[in-house]
Amino acid sequence: MSKSIVAAVRTRPDTVLSDIGRVMELANIKESFDPGSQTILKDNISWHLFFPAANTTPWQLEGSILSLKENGFNDLLAVHNRTVVTRAKKGGHENRLDPVYKKYDIPEVYNFNPEEITWVTYKPKGKTPALNHVYPDGFKIPEQFIGTNIIHLPTVKCHIYTTTTGAIKNAFGGLLNTRRHYTHSYIHRTIVDLLMVQKEIHSGLFALMDGTYAGNGPGPRTMHPVQKNIMLASSDQVAIDAVAAKMMGFNPLDIEYIRLAHEEKLGVGDPRDIELVGDDVSNENWNFRVGDNFASLVGDQLWFGPLKKLQKLFFHTPLVNVFVMGSFIFHDYIWYPLNSPKILKEYRNSTWGKMFDSRYGSKGEINH
Repeated sequence: MSKSIVAAVRTRPDTVLSDIGRVMELANIKESFDPGSQTILKDNISWHLFFPAANTTPWQLEGSILSLKENGFNDLLAVHNRTVVTRAKKGGHENRLDPVYKKYDIPEVYNFNPEEITWVTYKPKGKTPALNHVYPDGFKIPEQFIGTNIIHLPTVKCHIYTTTTGAIKNAFGGLLNTRRHYTHSYIHRTIVDLLMVQKEIHSGLFALMDGTYAGNGPGPRTMHPVQKNIMLASSDQVAIDAVAAKMMGFNPLDIEYIRLAHEEKLGVGDPRDIELVGDDVSNENWNFRVGDNFASLVGDQLWFGPLKKLQKLFFHTPLVNVFVMGSFIFHDYIWYPLNSPKILKEYRNSTWGKMFDSRYGSKGEINH
């Protein structure tokens, strides 16, 4: 397998927009997309509340838009999704993405709104064992995704069920609508299946990953944010996730979804076969650890442990609402009030936090 390119640039608040242009250029954004196709902006809202490293940053979004426009990709569309525990519109507001979409006049649609997105049955050409298992009668994808370019905008962070989460998993909420939670027992296989689907339906794939703050611990929400001042970009979704995993301190090929995608030649997951360009990050090792929280300990038993046999009882009946509400209460009303005040105070005193408040303030407009 030929080497894939992953670009890395060290950045700071006063240069971040131009640094994003540089990292996307180094990763060959112009050659990665079809100039005649619409480009979907797929931000990442892991939590509708603001929390560093959990969600797409406003400068990440703004920088990607500027770079895309500079390279002639002017037909842009933002597609949002919700999950059982996140609210898309609140997430866009709380994380200050709204003023960016407004400034650059980017239309926004929500894949859970039938007036905006049409879901059509899709039959993959390649093998998708997990999706076939969960959706034996076929699954649906947004019709508007077919034939488009797509840029994923994840952050560098850990994940309690997949060790790390980044470009590959960012398709999960956008491409699957109903019954997504049924796939969690096969989550590694599922997101690899979805990568295969993406490569079939999109005219171009690209990822810009924000590591200005990276998430250590039981992500994608209950993390400890660590300032790292890094931006990554690549047209290879597997390679960028592998580089991010290696920087966090993990062996990429020990992570099932990266190994599977590499073995199936959906991208390059072996760091030895990845060409790093830009600033040297080859020796980065942040010694991150995933760990657990209360919600993940319960989830482990239901998705992977002895209670797995009872999934039909718990998740195919109204009982699923008990677990959804439990997760919502734990994260939003217990963990966040207890842990976020100190973290957010430190963040807002940082240079990135000051930029978050000054440039992307709460009035819904970008300040200059």
